[in-house]
Amino acid sequence: MSAPTAVLFDAPGPKARRRTLVSSVVAGLVLLVLLVLVVVRLADRGQLDAELWNPLVNPADEDFPAVWQRIGAGLRVTLLGAGLAVAASLVIGLVLASLRLSLGRVARTPLVGVMELLRGLPVIVTILYTDILLRAVGAHRGPLLSLVIALTLYNCVIIAEITRAGVQSLPKGQVEAGLAVGLTRGQVMRFVQLPQAVRAMLPALISQLVVILKDTALASIVLTGIQDLGKIADQLSGFLDNTLQTYFVVGLIYIAMNLVLEQIAKLVQRRMSGSARSRADVPVDQGRQVTGGQNI
Repeated sequence: MSAPTAVLFDAPGPKARRRTLVSSVVAGLVLLVLLVLVVVRLADRGQLDAELWNPLVNPADEDFPAVWQRIGAGLRVTLLGAGLAVAASLVIGLVLASLRLSLGRVARTPLVGVMELLRGLPVIVTILYTDILLRAVGAHRGPLLSLVIALTLYNCVIIAEITRAGVQSLPKGQVEAGLAVGLTRGQVMRFVQLPQAVRAMLPALISQLVVILKDTALASIVLTGIQDLGKIADQLSGFLDNTLQTYFVVGLIYIAMNLVLEQIAKLVQRRMSGSARSRADVPVDQGRQVTGGQNI
């Protein structure tokens, strides 16, 4: 059997592989030296002293319970804000994608204009302006609601564009087949195109959900009164006088949450792919038995 040929690039030869190996080793050694220099520098400046780390990592420290109680409270606010923004962004994003794909050129122009406006604004500006606008119209119900609305406004258009790209990547024959069996264009969109588009674009959608979780940290910069994880970290670092150590631990918490979300996404993607393969593997005769012998 002949060796598989590369389609997009030429397979590296022995010299190229040797150069790649040498470059990787040199780069790894440089990074290791830099890491050691940073650790030595931190030790010289007293940043590795136990008294700075004990409130965060030593359960025997008198401040340890109160510190983690505050971190837990901030984590709950962060997860609540991210969860609400994710749910609202997914629902509104799917609706926007359906409208943009269903409306005619003239009818969808205002919708496209609003979506481009929201997508063009920086997230931090959207959060700040949403909070100011809600206060101006007398509809302000706390910084958490301002954060959820702002993140929803920004991310729903991103999710809509991801979904639209997924729908447009599907074969056009599926729409014609759906219309041929009596479905309306709306039913074709809901029952045929959107499920496949979501499944195809799931990695991009999950990446955007991770971005929403990380963007919640911006609230501690521009919103007053919010007690999320970022704001709690700022308060603890000021009280304990260990900014580097506190933000290091909070950073690890964010990384852990993103890793958990990524694993959940992979599990969902495997289940959805498995379900799709199972449906595709159903024999024609068995499918007819399930549907009572009718062709659908």
